[in-house]
Amino acid sequence: MVNTSLLICNSEISGPGGLFDIDATLPLVAIQFLLLMVILNILLYNPLLGVIAERNDYILKNLTKASEILTKANELTLQYEDELANIRKETQLEITSSQKIHKEILEIELTISQKYIDNLLETITKDLLDKKNIAINSLETIVNSLCLEIETKLSI
Repeated sequence: MVNTSLLICNSEISGPGGLFDIDATLPLVAIQFLLLMVILNILLYNPLLGVIAERNDYILKNLTKASEILTKANELTLQYEDELANIRKETQLEITSSQKIHKEILEIELTISQKYIDNLLETITKDLLDKKNIAINSLETIVNSLCLEIETKLSI
């Protein structure tokens, strides 16, 4: 606050133009300003803006590549999910068909083994019946011979 008031006081005291004295320095300052603006624009701002533009282009290219890769990945994911669902259906059908086939094979083997067991039982029962008949016949002959011996001994 003190500095501004001091400046105002000094400008009033010094010379004819005061604070807004327009002489040859104003156009010189304007030319210096424009010259510095052009030099800074050429030396600093244009290269900086070029680098920024290149960076923006690089970022845009990478973003487009990333979005393309992402869409391809999504398409591949959907494709593989569809293939996986189809393969699951096929394997489920194969499992059920193989279960049916194995069940039929088991039933066939059971019927074959049942027939074999039935035939074996029939042959064993026939063999036992034959042996029983032979044993009964041999016992009859032995009993008959014993009866004859007993009769002969009794009759004597």
